[in-house]
Amino acid sequence: MILERRNFMNFNKLGTNIKQPKDMPDIKNLQKLGKLYQLGEAGANEIGTKLENLDAEFQVNYDHNPIHHMEERMKDVQSLAEKMRRKGYEMTIDNIEMHIFDIAGIRVITNYIDDVYLIEKLLVNQSDVTLIKRKDYIKNPKASGYRSLHLVVSVPVFQSKGSRDVNVEIQIRTVGMDMWASLEHKLRYKNDIDDKLVSQYSNDLHGYAEEPSGIETKMQGIYKKLNNYEV
Repeated sequence: MILERRNFMNFNKLGTNIKQPKDMPDIKNLQKLGKLYQLGEAGANEIGTKLENLDAEFQVNYDHNPIHHMEERMKDVQSLAEKMRRKGYEMTIDNIEMHIFDIAGIRVITNYIDDVYLIEKLLVNQSDVTLIKRKDYIKNPKASGYRSLHLVVSVPVFQSKGSRDVNVEIQIRTVGMDMWASLEHKLRYKNDIDDKLVSQYSNDLHGYAEEPSGIETKMQGIYKKLNNYEV
């Protein structure tokens, strides 16, 4: 179910940053950073397993798979360093643990809009999952037109010396939202495109975001009528 895209520890990028003290001034113990990433990966695996189990249950009980597919990722060290710099935090392990919640992440792609909120409800209602943050960019899209439900949850990870609560970011969105976000990201952040052109066509990109949303709402309505689908 999970299509894994692992970035675990890219030491080539890490080495580049170490040569630039302003980016990574105080990380003296790479082993601690490695342990932090390992915990994050374990947390993402825990959430991934829970989601796979929920999807399998719905297939058996309702002949419906709310999850189209999932992608697991670990934030690469270059992106971590850049985010810490943008936030104005010194690059230390303590600051990373205190202020960065998306080292580990899972993107959940659903078939229908209702499935987004169904997955959220079922996941956060589990006794060992704690909701830390929630941002609903579906009901309140970003200015660019971006739509997605963003959650940060905490889940216990069992290690040889005991249990640790680990934060995992979960992005839940439909196939159409994911397609738009992927294409928009490539267009907006492609290095060889003039910023003026990107700005010129930003209104078009925003308008195009409405189109898949409208189609998905209609398709969802048809699906419900044909299958008498209720949970």
